[in-house]
Amino acid sequence: MAKSTAKLFLLSSFFTTTRTLTCTCSITTGASRSSNKKRKQKEAKLVVVKEKRRTRSDKALGDDAAHLYADSSAGHIPVMLGEVLDVFSLFSSSSKPLRSFVDCTVGAAGHSSAIIQAHPELKYYIGMDVDPVAHEKARTRIDGILHGDSCHPTSDLKSHTILKNFRYIKSVLSEVDEKILDTGVDGILMDLGMSSMQVNNSERGFSVIGDGPLDMRMDPQASLKAEDILNSWPDTELGRILREYGEESNWRSLQDKIVKARLHGGLHSTGQLVDLIQNATPWRRGGRQGWIKTATRVFQALRIAVNDELKTLEDSLYSCFDCLAPGGRLAVISFHSLEDRIVKQTFLDIINSNEVDGDEEERHGSELRKIRNDNDEKEAWIRQMIQGCGGTILTKRPITPSEEEERLNRRCRSAKLRVIQKVER
Repeated sequence: MAKSTAKLFLLSSFFTTTRTLTCTCSITTGASRSSNKKRKQKEAKLVVVKEKRRTRSDKALGDDAAHLYADSSAGHIPVMLGEVLDVFSLFSSSSKPLRSFVDCTVGAAGHSSAIIQAHPELKYYIGMDVDPVAHEKARTRIDGILHGDSCHPTSDLKSHTILKNFRYIKSVLSEVDEKILDTGVDGILMDLGMSSMQVNNSERGFSVIGDGPLDMRMDPQASLKAEDILNSWPDTELGRILREYGEESNWRSLQDKIVKARLHGGLHSTGQLVDLIQNATPWRRGGRQGWIKTATRVFQALRIAVNDELKTLEDSLYSCFDCLAPGGRLAVISFHSLEDRIVKQTFLDIINSNEVDGDEEERHGSELRKIRNDNDEKEAWIRQMIQGCGGTILTKRPITPSEEEERLNRRCRSAKLRVIQKVER
C-alpha cells in the first residue's frame, strides 16, 4: 500500500511538473512573440521617421530625359541632372543671367552639356577634371555641342576644358581671365561621384569586379598607388585608413591579414585583394555575399587615401566659395557620409553658423527657422535654408534623388545635393 501511494505521488509530481513546464514554455513563447512584434513595430517607426527626415526630390524624370545627356559609350548617366538645372535656373531670368559657370568635375560632360544648352546667355564656361580620359571626352563633347545645331549659345561664349584637379580652381580662373576672379563666378558645380568609365575600366583598379592592377589613381601622373599603401605603409596607418576612410568594423582582422600577405609577396592585383577580403569576412556578416560590402568599403578607403580626397575636398570648398560672385551659387553632390559630413560642416563654417542637423535644431526654432524669400514660387526645390553673415545654405538638409531616378539609375541612390549661395552686396 505504501509502495502504491509513493508511486501515485511520483506520477502526480511528474504531470504537475510537465504542465508547469508547458505553461512556462507557452508564456515564454508568447513573451518572445510579443517582444518580436514590438521590435518590428519599433523598426517600422524608425524607417518611417528616417524617410520623413529625408528631403527626397520630387523632380519628375522620364527615361528620355535621363539618357539625353548620358554617355552611352561608358554607360554613365549624370546624377540629379534636373535638380542641378533647378539650382541655377534662377540665373535664366534677365535680372540674373548666368554669365560664368565652372564644372569642377566635368567627367563625361553630362551636367555641363545641359547647363550650356539651358543658358544661351553664358559667356564663360570652364570644365575641369584631373582624369585625362574624362578631360578628352568632355572636350570633344562640348566642342560638338558648341559647333552643332542642338543648341544656340551666344557667339562669344568662351569655353575652356582644363586638365587639373579642382583644388587649383583659383589659378585656373586667373589663367583663363584675370577679370573673372575680380568679378566672381555665378555658378560652380562639384559632382564628387566616380564616373562609370572609371569604375567599368578594370585597369584603373577602382572596381571590386574584374581583375586589374591595384592603382586607383584619379590622376595617372600621381606617384602613389593603392599597391604602395597595401604593401609598404606602416601597420597602424593601414588600419587607420580602413577604420576612418572605409568605416569598416572588421578593420583589425583585415589589417593583420594584409600585413601577413606581405610575407608571401604582397598584394598586386584587385583580384588578390578581393580574395583576401572574402577569406577574412565571416559568413555571419551578410551571408555568402557579405564580403561585397566589406570589399566596397576597403576599396573606398584606399581610393580616398591614394587621392587625398577628403583634405582636397575641404580646401577646395573654401576656394570655390571665394571664387563666387555676389549671389553666386556652389552646388556639391556627394556620395558617402565622409564627403557629405565635410560639405555640411564646411558650409556651416563658411556662413559662420554652428547649427547642425538633427533633433536639437527643432528646439531652436527662432534661430533655425524656415526662411522664405521672394523666389519661393520660382524655386520650389528650396525647402529650408540656414542664413549667416557670409552667405546662405539653401539646403538645410541635403536633397536626395527621386524614387524615379533611383529606379532608372541605381548608382545614384547614395547621392546628396547641398547648395550654398554667397551673400549679395
